[in-house]
Amino acid sequence: MNIEVNAIFQIAGIGIIIAMIHTVLKQMGKEDMAHWVTLIGFVVVLFMVVRLLDDLLQEIKTIFLFQ
Repeated sequence: MNIEVNAIFQIAGIGIIIAMIHTVLKQMGKEDMAHWVTLIGFVVVLFMVVRLLDDLLQEIKTIFLFQ
């Protein structure tokens, strides 16, 4: 359970940092860079979620197939 809570805090932290960077870049007038930063942050979080889903599916496979 500790790993899941840690992953949630990591994702939330990345979201907060990306939101702050996006706001600063937008205030500086660099909206294109702000959108790229948001997109890169989304991709990083997406890879984290995919990795967690893979771990979950492996655990389910282990439980139900008794391997």
